[in-house]
Amino acid sequence: MARRQGFDRDEVVRAARTLFWARGYEAASIPELEAATGIRRSSLYNTFGSKRGLFDAAVQSYLDEVIRPRLRPLQDASVAPGGLADCLTGLRAAFERLDSMPAQHGCLLVNTAGAPIADDAQVARVIADYRAELATAFDRGIRAAHPAIGTEELCQRREAITALVVAAFALARVDAEQAVRSIDAALRLQLDGAASAH
Repeated sequence: MARRQGFDRDEVVRAARTLFWARGYEAASIPELEAATGIRRSSLYNTFGSKRGLFDAAVQSYLDEVIRPRLRPLQDASVAPGGLADCLTGLRAAFERLDSMPAQHGCLLVNTAGAPIADDAQVARVIADYRAELATAFDRGIRAAHPAIGTEELCQRREAITALVVAAFALARVDAEQAVRSIDAALRLQLDGAASAH
């Protein structure tokens, strides 16, 4: 008979996610992961196979529990005209709360893109897919707010807003105020011409 785990796997993943988010994959040591998760190295390896396995679980948790709830209104079958503006406003508020994870540590995946682990093909693919998911959601939000928008302008706005959001995540760790300004620029771009598009 298999021995039952004496811990909640999701709670362990969330605790590891916070550490990886704050410290990065390379800097987060096994002793720090043991301390953060409350489980021993042997349990960590038995459950996740390796530190990398735990990191992969943490990234999936980040996407499912942090990123996708924020994007969900832009991924529903029907997107409200103000959906993208609401999404950006919520992100702006997160950057303004200086004790929040986004304000203190930016984005787990944007941070990972600049780390050595991004040389791994699987990790690089996850990061590329993440950016594509952001761009697709923003595209739907732009279309909902500007139904008469032309294809070229739509592409320009989508790419600019995506770049501004990624830049905000990259800047947040060193300059939260500049991250807010980057989101403000994205908001202005999204709201520009919204009334005339209807």
